[in-house]
Amino acid sequence: MGVTRKDALRILAGTGVAAAAGALAPGAAASASGVIRRDVCVIGGGATGTYAAVRLRDLGHSVAVVERAGRLGGHTETFHDPVTGGTTDVGVLIYHDMPLVRDFFGRFDVPLVRYTGQGGTTNHYVDFRTGLVVPGYTPPAPAALPAYIALLQRYPYLDQGFELPDPVPADLLLPFGEFAVRHGLESILPLIFGYAQGLGDILRIPAIYVLKNVGLSVLNSVLTGSLLITERRNNSELYEKATAFLGADALLGAHVTRVHRGPQGIQVLVATPHGPRVIHCRRLLVTAPPLLSTFDGFDLDGTERAVFGRFRHHRYWTAVARLTGMPAGVSLVNVGADTPYHLAPLPGLYGLTVTGVPNLWGVKYGSTGPLSDGAVRAAIVADIRRLRTAGSYPVELDGLEIFKAHVPFEMVVRPGDIAGGFYRRLYGLQGRNGTFYTGAAFHTHDSSLLWRFTEELLASHFLS
Repeated sequence: MGVTRKDALRILAGTGVAAAAGALAPGAAASASGVIRRDVCVIGGGATGTYAAVRLRDLGHSVAVVERAGRLGGHTETFHDPVTGGTTDVGVLIYHDMPLVRDFFGRFDVPLVRYTGQGGTTNHYVDFRTGLVVPGYTPPAPAALPAYIALLQRYPYLDQGFELPDPVPADLLLPFGEFAVRHGLESILPLIFGYAQGLGDILRIPAIYVLKNVGLSVLNSVLTGSLLITERRNNSELYEKATAFLGADALLGAHVTRVHRGPQGIQVLVATPHGPRVIHCRRLLVTAPPLLSTFDGFDLDGTERAVFGRFRHHRYWTAVARLTGMPAGVSLVNVGADTPYHLAPLPGLYGLTVTGVPNLWGVKYGSTGPLSDGAVRAAIVADIRRLRTAGSYPVELDGLEIFKAHVPFEMVVRPGDIAGGFYRRLYGLQGRNGTFYTGAAFHTHDSSLLWRFTEELLASHFLS
């Protein structure tokens, strides 16, 4: 791999109630107290769904948010260390300096400051398959970065979403490894791999997905030193305050069991910890990953089913490990001793990253294929313990303080689908059957850019 994601940033910077209930779920009619009437029902309360719900309220719409987890925020989560009182963010780390970002944090009194990198840290390069330091390895200087930026400038539309030209440029459909060789980008492959965690094998996926994830907005924010973090190092504070703002309109620990969309409106049957609820609304806004499994119980038509059935996805896990015996201020980066460009083989660790909290290291793990959470947890434990067995570091794992699956992650389709107009058909679903969509599958995994995309969607379809 060569660099952690944080280190990538540093390097770049240096460079009808009863009838409706019966129709939705026979035998499970809700009582009058279980009926909710809102203008919009938001499915999914991650970063995008939370932003959308707050902004819909601002626009004068009543909302209900249905979120499977017991909290809002999705991939954004913060670990509060009971030993030191320190905090470390797990998942989402940074934001772009955009007015809408500052406005969103500001309305909830969550102060932001410039991200200045993880100062005072050192990277050591280890092949976690053996636990051995890779002798003589240092990541290459990112000499090809100007060429990469010039290539991105050919495709400025990638920074906004998937509004692609027809035909789609053939270069965007190449496996990114082939794209990199064609354009002389080999020197920055470790850097890109370190930033684009969760995208799987970047050498094999279509180049378009890498160019969107490590895109113009990202590079501009890094090179101008305008990335932001929360002053209190607690990204979850935003979502805790948004939860309080939404109040009973945020249905947590809940999931949709049936959806009926008809000319008289939309009915959504929801299972909650407090019993079933029936939400009557005029429009749906889906922010959850649009896999067919997400739509179990939905009355999808053939067009919707055909589009969503093309998606596949990668897998990503995050954790915080409590370690003793690790040198303070040292991050361990997973590199392959014998792999192309020394990129870490997957499934596997991306590395162990300094958090700034004593004895705590951030852990990131990726896979292109299915793995159980139990298998990933066991693999992380084995990889850390192998460091000691190999004699590289006298590390003791005292435990994984937090372990989270970010699955599904990075929704993709095959090059032939992209060339055949998949994203034109996907975007063409906006408003069909009273349903709208936003989220990472419609742009990329970047909270700031997704808020911008969502803002434009709301301005186009929800102002009336």
